[in-house]
Amino acid sequence: MRSSFLRSALLGLPLSVLASSIALAQGGPGADNPDAIDGQVTSLGAVRVTADTPTLVAPGFPASMVTVPVERVEATINAVDVEDAAKYLPSIFIRKRNYGDTQPVLATRTWGVNSSARTLVYVDDIPISALIANNNTIGAPRWGMTSPDAIDHIDMLYGPFSAAYAGNSMGGVMRIVTRMPEKTEVTVKQTEAVQSFDLYGTHGNYSTSQTTLTAGGRSGDLGWFVGANATNSFSQPLSLITGTATPAGTSGTIPALNKLGQVANVYGAGGLLHTRMLDLNGKLTYDITPQWRATYLVGYWSNHGQSDVDSYLTDASGETTYGKVTGFASNNYDLSAHHLMQALSLKSDTKGDYDGSFVITHYDFLKDKQWSPAGVTTGTDFTSNGRLASYGGTQWTTVDATGLWRPQGYGGAHEVSVGAHGDRYELDNPTRNLADWQDPSSVTTLYSAGRGKTQTEALWIQDAWQLSPSWLLTLGGRYEWWKASDGYNYSGKTAVNQPVEKADAFSPKATLQWSVTPEWRVTGSLAKAVRFPTVGELYQLVSTGSTYSVPNPDLKPENVRSGELAIEHGIDQGLLRLSLFQENTRQALISQTSTLPNVAVPVTYVMNVGELRNRGVELVAQKDNVLVRGLDLSGSVTFVDSTILSNDSFVSATGTTSQGKHAPYVPRWRATVVATYRPDEAWSFTLAGRYSGKQYSTLDNTDNTSHVFGAFDSFRVFDLRAHYQINDHLAASFGVDNFTNEKYFLYHPFPQRTYVADVKLSL
Repeated sequence: MRSSFLRSALLGLPLSVLASSIALAQGGPGADNPDAIDGQVTSLGAVRVTADTPTLVAPGFPASMVTVPVERVEATINAVDVEDAAKYLPSIFIRKRNYGDTQPVLATRTWGVNSSARTLVYVDDIPISALIANNNTIGAPRWGMTSPDAIDHIDMLYGPFSAAYAGNSMGGVMRIVTRMPEKTEVTVKQTEAVQSFDLYGTHGNYSTSQTTLTAGGRSGDLGWFVGANATNSFSQPLSLITGTATPAGTSGTIPALNKLGQVANVYGAGGLLHTRMLDLNGKLTYDITPQWRATYLVGYWSNHGQSDVDSYLTDASGETTYGKVTGFASNNYDLSAHHLMQALSLKSDTKGDYDGSFVITHYDFLKDKQWSPAGVTTGTDFTSNGRLASYGGTQWTTVDATGLWRPQGYGGAHEVSVGAHGDRYELDNPTRNLADWQDPSSVTTLYSAGRGKTQTEALWIQDAWQLSPSWLLTLGGRYEWWKASDGYNYSGKTAVNQPVEKADAFSPKATLQWSVTPEWRVTGSLAKAVRFPTVGELYQLVSTGSTYSVPNPDLKPENVRSGELAIEHGIDQGLLRLSLFQENTRQALISQTSTLPNVAVPVTYVMNVGELRNRGVELVAQKDNVLVRGLDLSGSVTFVDSTILSNDSFVSATGTTSQGKHAPYVPRWRATVVATYRPDEAWSFTLAGRYSGKQYSTLDNTDNTSHVFGAFDSFRVFDLRAHYQINDHLAASFGVDNFTNEKYFLYHPFPQRTYVADVKLSL
């Protein structure tokens, strides 16, 4: 096993060199200046980024970090939504099913999709992660709480090595830093995209239209920034309706298999979703004194959608029919949602002996409903009755207080930070019967329900100690107390009040950094992290649309031990980094999706897995002005050996085992490459690519059939972008995402070739 691992890792190194390594970030001096062609070795000293919000240095990150400035995003990425800015980060994958998707989640080098609660996402130190669940639906970060044009830069921090962050940082921490204009400005951006899609019996073009407006400025001590983002999108099919036999009296069934190699003939497509989404967000800052600033952030998100179906079946007379297949009903639905987030922060930046911050946030599902028919009748008719699922009343609140002490003054050898954290998450997710499925107010009786609460309290301390000019030691620890209560489930006319669960844990952290020379740096990090089950994993019961999930109130916290050894080297106008990492997770919370008898849609459930080990190597490279002036290359290659070491709770009806198998949702290989050519200050041309190996979604790795609904395929996707800065006020871009038209599934059918164009006016 060990020799196989080393051999695979070494085989990957030529690929990284050939591609000049792969995927974004860590730009050195002159990274965005084509004239900086003279020999210039990148220094690995501390990098300071000017941003709107004062940042406390000590609660920063002691291990590997990658930064993407907004200038690089505009030049290289067909960015429609906020999350697109992270598209080519090393080892990062943004699960985005289509433009206008409301559920994009982060996958990291040690955790794949279905792991939304294993990363933390912040906007100006304000959390936008939805730790209400650990899934690809309501667990997605609340990206709409800021605007794409508000971004100054994005930091990606790898691993749980800072005591300032909860155990959910096991996959990493993304910090989105926004800007605040010093003078009044207004921007208007119009984006249009068209996807050409062809799969089974569904053929068509699916468009997205987006209008973005931002405005900001400053008047004395008061700063303000507001944004509005309206999106009207049509998605490709997000699901397929399948079965084992041809429905009686019909033709048109397309023979196919499922991910396990079993018969799953295709009757039609579902999830053809038309979404009309509006994001409104605003930020106000007030400088109480030259050292203290108060910030208020507010975001409102509205979403209305209709999901349609496309049947391939016809009856004896040639008319389209649903063949009495109930899957057509569950994929035909309407939805309406209104969410509100508010945050208040108070921070200091004295550059003296003491600094502090206080942040409080609240997120509220004001309204969140989805309704669909209960079944089908004859032809293409649905039953008149239906069901309505609601998240109204679901909410969470977080509070963080941080203090910073510099015993020897600003720039001294010690920076000690302490903090306290509290959060409370409340889930309310009933499904009710409807007398008329097209009228969401015609509620009759309760069909199912899941609700409950979790809360966490934490204290932490961290000391960054400059032992000498070459050695920096960071030590920290975090103690957390967790409680789950008020759990309630109702299904099949049976109600269950779930027991109260409690747990506590201490998580030590340590990082030692050696600056060998100004161009060489070695960093070793060790950490323990504990992730407590989300309220969604414990109590959520979903039975609507194409989703059916069952709760597990007996889940235990997952316990993580992580380590990383990173070697960084500054080269002429560039950087190299090699990271060796290992993460062992006990009682890992793993989501599984299976097809069960007499259930029309796949069923999702969560279980504790004895122990997983993620061991791998990551190579990151970036260099500007390669061979010719203006040609910038960046990239990364990541290899992960993700193995299930033990899993006594696994039960197989076919005699398979999960021990020794690859962990779900983690590909063995990942790579990205970005090549940008800037012939002058006005034009930039980019070719970028992403690769991911096959992922398993079952613990016993029996899902070996590729390119079918429910599979997690390998993929090679290449994108093109041309950006033209016409003048100081006007810019235009044109690009193609997936220009080779790679057809692949990540459970859902993913987007095929998509043309994107935008025009931006800045005043």
